[in-house]
Amino acid sequence: MVFVASAGASVASLWHWISAHSIWILMFSALALAVLVFGRPRLHARIEGVSPNQRTRELCRFADGVIALLLGIVLTVIATAAVALTLSREGPQALVTPESIKLWFMEHGILVVLIMSIGYLLYRLLRSVIPGIVESSMSSRGKGRKAREDLARRAQTLSNALVTITAIVILTVAGFMVLQEVGVDVTPLLATAGVVGIAVGLGAQSLIKDMLAGLFILMEDQYNKGDVVKVAGISGLVEDVTLKRTVLRDLDGIVHSIPNGEITTASNYTKEFSRLNLDVPVAYGEDLERVIQVINRVGQDMAKDPLWGPKLRSAPQSLGVNKFAESGVEIKVLGDTKPMMQWEVTREFRLRIKKAFDAEHIEIPWPHIKLYYGHPGNQPHASCPSCHCGNPPGSRFCSQCGLPLTPDAAGPQPPCEAR
Repeated sequence: MVFVASAGASVASLWHWISAHSIWILMFSALALAVLVFGRPRLHARIEGVSPNQRTRELCRFADGVIALLLGIVLTVIATAAVALTLSREGPQALVTPESIKLWFMEHGILVVLIMSIGYLLYRLLRSVIPGIVESSMSSRGKGRKAREDLARRAQTLSNALVTITAIVILTVAGFMVLQEVGVDVTPLLATAGVVGIAVGLGAQSLIKDMLAGLFILMEDQYNKGDVVKVAGISGLVEDVTLKRTVLRDLDGIVHSIPNGEITTASNYTKEFSRLNLDVPVAYGEDLERVIQVINRVGQDMAKDPLWGPKLRSAPQSLGVNKFAESGVEIKVLGDTKPMMQWEVTREFRLRIKKAFDAEHIEIPWPHIKLYYGHPGNQPHASCPSCHCGNPPGSRFCSQCGLPLTPDAAGPQPPCEAR
C-alpha cells in the first residue's frame, strides 16, 4: 500500500510539473519534430554519399527506425502536454457528473453547437455562391475576348480553389471559437501553433512552394482545366489543377502529376486561340507565284467549307518563301483556329494541299543524291606540275599538294589514289 501511495504521489507530481511547463514542453517538442522531419533526408544524403552499397542501405534502414522511434516519443510528449494544457484550469482530478454536464451544456454547449452550425451553414452558402460570383465577374471582364468554354473551365478551377481556402478559414476560426468557449486559453495555443507552423514549414518547404506556385498559376490565369499545355518538359491535356499539383494526360494516355513548384515555364497551346503553322515544300523548278496562289486558294476553300470553316478564325494563307532547303523551297503558311483545333485543321490542310498539288502537277520534293562514276576517257586528268598527280577534269588546284594545276600535255595521268 505504501508503494502504491508513493507511486500515485509521484505520478501526481509529474502531472503537476507537466501542467506547469506545458507551453515550454510544446515549444521544444515542436522544434525537435522539425529537426527530425527536416533532418531525415539530409541524413540519408550524407549516408548514401559515403558509399552506395548494401551496408549503406542497412544503415539507412536503421536510421529510419531510430527516427521513427524518436518521432513517436516526440508526438506522445506533444499529445501529453496538449492534454495537460487543456485540463490545467480544472485539474486532472475533476469529477464528471450529470449535473455538471447539464450545467456545462446550458452555459457553453448551446454556444458550441451554434458556432458549429453557423460555420457549416456559412460553408454551404459560400460553396454554392462562389462559383456564380466567379463566373459572373470573369464574364464581365472577359466578354468578347474568350470563348465560353474557356471561361467555364477557368471558373471551375478558381471556384474549387476558393472553396477549399474558405473551408480551411471557416474551420480554423470556428475551432478557436469553440476552444475558447469550452474554457481553453487560445493564446498559448496560438503561440504553439506559430511554433508548430514554423517547424512544419521547415520540414515541408516543397509543399509551401507548390501551393504558392499554384496560387500564382490560378491568379495569373496561366492555364486551366481542359487546356493543352507543356509544363516541366511534359505536354498533355490538363485534367486537374489544384494549389499543390497539375495533372496532365499525354497522347499515350499516361497521366502525369506535376508539383506546381517544379513549373518554371508554362506553355499554353490553347489560350484564347490557336494557330496553324506549316512549312509547305515545293521543288526548285516550280513557279513560286503560282504555288502561292494554289496554297491561298486551298485556305479560302477551307474557310468556306461548312464543316471546317467554323473551326477557323482566319483562313490559312501564305506569307511567302520561308527557307531554301536542301531539296526544295519552303513556303510559310499561317492561319488562326479556335482553341485546340490547330492539329485537326493542320492535318486536313496537308491533305488538301497534296490533292491540289497533284491536280496542278506541282512537285513536292524529296531528298536527291547524284552519283558520279569515273570520268569520260576523252578528257585528260589535270596533272600537277609539282607532284605529277592526276586530278579530275576542271580542277584548279591539286588535291595532293594544293598548287595550281595546268593541263598535262603528255596525256592523261592516273589519279593519286591509283599510284
